[in-house]
Amino acid sequence: MSFRFWRRIKLAPGLTLNLSKTGGSLSLGPRGAKVTVGPHGNRATAGISGTGLFYTRKLSSGGARHASSRPPVVPPEDRLTLGFFQRLVIPDEEKSFVDGCRELVLGHEDQARTLLAQADHLADGAYLAGFLALKQGQLLPAVDFLQTAVARPEELGRYFDKYGISANLKLPITAEVAALVGPHERGVLLGLVEAYQQQQRFEEAIACLQRLRKLEPADVVVKLSLAELLLDARAHDKATAKQVVKLAEGINNETAMHAALLLCKSSALRELGLAEAAHETLTTALRRHKDRPPELLHAIRYERALVLGDLGRQGQARKDFERLYAEDPGYRDVAARLGL
Repeated sequence: MSFRFWRRIKLAPGLTLNLSKTGGSLSLGPRGAKVTVGPHGNRATAGISGTGLFYTRKLSSGGARHASSRPPVVPPEDRLTLGFFQRLVIPDEEKSFVDGCRELVLGHEDQARTLLAQADHLADGAYLAGFLALKQGQLLPAVDFLQTAVARPEELGRYFDKYGISANLKLPITAEVAALVGPHERGVLLGLVEAYQQQQRFEEAIACLQRLRKLEPADVVVKLSLAELLLDARAHDKATAKQVVKLAEGINNETAMHAALLLCKSSALRELGLAEAAHETLTTALRRHKDRPPELLHAIRYERALVLGDLGRQGQARKDFERLYAEDPGYRDVAARLGL
């Protein structure tokens, strides 16, 4: 669930300013990183246990009878404007951090990045500068900023809290599933993974995920990220396939993240020559459709059709391909496989 915005203004490709009664926020991204910056409003955010996913809903303000007690609406850029005397007493880096956030809210991306770079000795400044650089495709600066941020994990979130700024980011975990993370060690490490992957520095990305596994061994987002990266970076390696199967141990089809991890497990089982086990895993992953992205369900069904082909069950494989074609005629090479 999300805010009911008054209006949503697209400023540039991948850049959106959201304006609401309680203020505003800025969304940056497409794939790679999405950062939303805005003042805290009447919101509640809850995590889905074991997934790294969150949902946000707007809290009731208590009805019309409390309207007179509501605080006046303050534009977001004004909330991030430091007064004259305040500027006299706070350090320059903190000024740059606040001014950088203000420029983001106003939609001035280049100015924001310049200011945030001046605040990179603050963990929060480095965090935001890193994800902004990642969004812009500036991968080397992104890595430098994010490494600076992750070196001081205990400081992450301090200045966002001080100035009432929310700064969450949306990162792709697979082509079909993304996770929402914030200014903390976990979020920065996931950002580094994305930056390293885009540079094809796979072993460094794997090292970041293994560090995360030590911090949060049960986190399905980390498991899924590591499984997909291992399969991409070390394809056709039996030891890697065994590692991926181990990562998915005990996983059930609870959420989209769990289903995506089952898809990785099936690929690993297939690599090990265990087609029956792969088929069983994929069938489990397809038993729930609610809250599953269509792209994920298509990927699972396509993989199951391939496994059925490996098992010599061509009729059943064709049924899966036909269903895929009915739902998405342009999906991968399904049309060609059906002779269309």
